[in-house]
Amino acid sequence: MIGNKFEAEDIVQNVLLKIWENLDKFNILSAKSWIIKTTHNLCIDELRKRKRSFKNEIPIDDDFDETYNEKSKSSIDVEISNKILSEQIKMKINLLPENLKSVFVLYEIQGLKYKEISKSLDIPLNSVKVYLLRARKKLQEDLKNYELQEVI
Repeated sequence: MIGNKFEAEDIVQNVLLKIWENLDKFNILSAKSWIIKTTHNLCIDELRKRKRSFKNEIPIDDDFDETYNEKSKSSIDVEISNKILSEQIKMKINLLPENLKSVFVLYEIQGLKYKEISKSLDIPLNSVKVYLLRARKKLQEDLKNYELQEVI
């Protein structure tokens, strides 16, 4: 979500500090969802800070290309096309509203299940499904327009 490895590491460090500070209150049974929710909230806080100071979009992450481009590349043309398409997809995901972007990234890129996302973001299960559907439709519409531009 942050798009910068060093800042993401800082956020992880802050989450670990929060765990350490609240170790006496920490419930090991709900640790996973608490860690995801806390990390998500710190990422949102960081993105809001950036938006206030820079007013520009943030790339998703450094590992998106690896997640997206699992196919083998047989030629330079295919590699370049995949890189351009990958950048377009990242850009379009970054343009999604925060609620849609969070759900989409957690489900499609991080591989979390609906219930895990619902619990982590503290939103109803149906909202997770609706946000994911809206994000997919928006991306499909945006990327369809991109495809038409490439043909012309």
